Amino acid sequence: MIVLKDRQIGPEQPVFIIAEAGVNHNGDLQLAKKMIDVAAAAGADAIKFQTFKAEKLVTRNAPKADYQKKSTETGESQFAMLKKLELSEQDHYELFAYCQAKGIRFMSTPFDEESLLFLHSLGVELFKISSGDLNNQPFLHKINSLGKPVILSTGMANLSEITEAVQILSNCPLVLLHCTTAYPTPVEIVNLRAINLLQEKFGPMVGYSDHTLGTEVAVAAVALGAIVIEKHFTLDKNLPGPDQQASLNPEELTLMVRQIRNVEKALGNKRKECTEIETANKLVARKSIVSSQFIPSGVTIREDMIAIKRPGTGIEPGLYSKVIGRKAKVDIAPDQPLTWDMLE
Repeated sequence: MIVLKDRQIGPEQPVFIIAEAGVNHNGDLQLAKKMIDVAAAAGADAIKFQTFKAEKLVTRNAPKADYQKKSTETGESQFAMLKKLELSEQDHYELFAYCQAKGIRFMSTPFDEESLLFLHSLGVELFKISSGDLNNQPFLHKINSLGKPVILSTGMANLSEITEAVQILSNCPLVLLHCTTAYPTPVEIVNLRAINLLQEKFGPMVGYSDHTLGTEVAVAAVALGAIVIEKHFTLDKNLPGPDQQASLNPEELTLMVRQIRNVEKALGNKRKECTEIETANKLVARKSIVSSQFIPSGVTIREDMIAIKRPGTGIEPGLYSKVIGRKAKVDIAPDQPLTWDMLE
């Protein structure tokens, strides 16, 4: 269980929904604030940004990923692209305060130690660590020294790598997110059952970071027991930037949150019993033993004198054999549900 100031994250709690703004603000503070408005209005628990200095994140000549090449300027290095997407420290202060005013939790993924310590000083309660840093052991050790709750994505990783990361983060309350690092992720490689594998191996504190198009896969993850859902969103999929097209628009984000909350309600409590609403329908939908003809008082009831029909207000069908051979205490009209006070 992760315990925050005003929220708990765990198997018996509402799913913690992270609206991932990422870098879809394009380095524009006002755009970032509009994204906070959208995430709060959609009902997300948190909005998450990314905190980095391009100089500390990537070499100056590092190439872009293929998906980044398709949606950003050609001939531009990954460094140049990321440099335009940075948020300043002052931006962070403003966004943190704006989230508080809007009633939504501010989160951000640090990509280097300086960014980590800055977010720590800012008062961020909960760190999200990207899949790309799962095997960055020096960074994980630094995170562990702070002892704050951590949500760790596991894209590109195998079980042994995840196990090593979990062991390093021994001082941090931890949620693992199943994740496939592809933007967008084809549904045939999502492998949602890996959520159950992680639960078996590491316990119930497992969620899902979704990069598929649409909302259905994230909702299905909740049905499999995911306690955290993270999903990219944007104000407009036509905006420039590497992640816009693989993100939800505001209407889709609102839909996903509503679908997740409905699935949570539908999952129930693992008990199988007649509900209060079903009790009234039970009398109408179930059947009972009824007379198939007029049965005079004093006549011994034979099999051909009775049938099984709705409603369920009479003797239950399972007691059929106990009715046969008994005498009618009163005249019984045809098509009448039998009750024990009609019989001797």
